[in-house]
Amino acid sequence: MTARSMRTYEILEKLVGFPSIVGTPNNDIVEWIAAYLSSFGIKSHVLAGPEGDRANLFATIGPVDRPGYILSGHMDVVPAGEAGWNSDPFALRADGEKLYGRGTSDMKGFLAAVLAAVPALVAAPLARPIHLAFSYDEEAGCRGVPHLLTRLPDLCLAPLGAIIGEPSGMQAILAHKGKAAARVTITGRTGHSSRPDLGLNAIHAMTEVLQASVAAAAELTNGPFEREFEPPYSSISVGTIRGGQAVNVIPDHCSLEIEARAISSAEPQTLLAPVRTVAAALTARGFEVDWQLLSAYPALLLASSSPLAALLEDLTGIEPLAAVSYGTEAGLYQQAGIDAIVCGPGDIARAHKPNEFILTSELAACQTMIEMLGQICCRQT
Repeated sequence: MTARSMRTYEILEKLVGFPSIVGTPNNDIVEWIAAYLSSFGIKSHVLAGPEGDRANLFATIGPVDRPGYILSGHMDVVPAGEAGWNSDPFALRADGEKLYGRGTSDMKGFLAAVLAAVPALVAAPLARPIHLAFSYDEEAGCRGVPHLLTRLPDLCLAPLGAIIGEPSGMQAILAHKGKAAARVTITGRTGHSSRPDLGLNAIHAMTEVLQASVAAAAELTNGPFEREFEPPYSSISVGTIRGGQAVNVIPDHCSLEIEARAISSAEPQTLLAPVRTVAAALTARGFEVDWQLLSAYPALLLASSSPLAALLEDLTGIEPLAAVSYGTEAGLYQQAGIDAIVCGPGDIARAHKPNEFILTSELAACQTMIEMLGQICCRQT
């Protein structure tokens, strides 16, 4: 390895070593990043979330009195308990150009490339700032970044754009669908199955919610359509259903988890409204019904003619991709009035799987992109 690539490797090794699993405290990784930035004279704003045991991090390189660009990534990773790992998922392992470990592609590789570029950015005479915005609990439906975005007006001038470094093979992405996920819980009345007239069967009641979900999903296939997406329409999918104790016991409890994926012209939670209405109507028959929103974020749709899209094409040398199926924090940046685009190292197909990896060439390409952005920020007035 060159000295440059070794620095990136060592940073990624440190980041992977923090088991910053979504939904758990993240003080260790936040404190390490803040200390690293401090060693270059960069002040970090550690922004505690309402949970009290995890935080976002925001830092600025360059002048604070001018609009600049945000490099955005999340510090959390999904659990690594699945079978099939050939090594400790929280210990970076190199095998040729492949670097294995949980979060290498999604998305500590991007964080490592950003942090490895810090010395070059600090040394550059930036005329516009580059901001680092690292969030928590993205993997739980982008729960951390909304708290960061509410603080943004106090931290910097309105940014020119945000680059969200989710794994995209270093090809910029202009659009993705929005999402809303919910858990429906029905509570009935138990009893012996020989006397169903004396109980309230929660599973039977849930079948009405399930039927409404299937009907709503079928209706969405009729449009509206946005051809850049696959499929080109919004969708609804039931992911889990749980309930019951034994075949001869009337089940008094059943829960169902459902999600909507929305094209840019649709609002994700609105897509679930017909299902919620059917669930709520069960209360008239004596059931208790609880509807819990698990996560929600809007779609992203950046015009191909936007300056940010042109900038990323210049930085990567690759024409931006129209859209992807997975979601990111980019839609929340756009909702906050900030142009956003997705571009980062790695491949989403490797994420959330055993033996997740990133290529050293992908890290190098990302670091080069960030350093080139720094050079552009030196020339902009």
